[in-house]
Amino acid sequence: MVGIVSDFEWNPDTYLPEMFAEVPGYEEFEQAVAAATDDLELDSVLELGTGTGETALRVLARHPRARWTGVDGSEAMLGRARERLPGGTHLRLARLEEPLPEGPFDLVVSALAVHHLRGDAKRDLFRRVAAVMRPGGRFVLGDFVVPERPEDAVIEADPAMDFPSSVPEQLAWLDEAGFDADATYVRPDLAVLVATTRTR
Repeated sequence: MVGIVSDFEWNPDTYLPEMFAEVPGYEEFEQAVAAATDDLELDSVLELGTGTGETALRVLARHPRARWTGVDGSEAMLGRARERLPGGTHLRLARLEEPLPEGPFDLVVSALAVHHLRGDAKRDLFRRVAAVMRPGGRFVLGDFVVPERPEDAVIEADPAMDFPSSVPEQLAWLDEAGFDADATYVRPDLAVLVATTRTR
């Protein structure tokens, strides 16, 4: 899970094996995030928590002409992403609590990053995401979530850096921010939320 908020520094050499070990269904999850963009015509994309570029590679395979902007709190992870992503990709060292790049963006996408924010910070982020999107744009948020039944929690949360919220909480915050949103579950504790900005 991409290090955005805490001072923990992921190692880009071990990141992917760690994801497969810690996140059951990781590959299915990444494919679900990318597939949530299939029906879109994309010009500009913002990714929150680029990491080593795992999600970006999958989305760009579907939308090779999209202009990609990514932010992450780890320079080491961004260094690996720069090696892997196409030329012209704009990557910026920034935490999710900081101002977002100026839009407007057709798509904002994030995978396994936003759960590093506490609830109030997620709520604020969703408002700021809405502000940099085109009317009718899409926000695809794939993340580790609090399952409906505690016994369904398989992903182990680190209390120092992981602050997952439930899907209903996040759908409510997205609604407040001006999105129409729905969610699908890859696993009970792993979900993909798809939100569309309401036209003004």
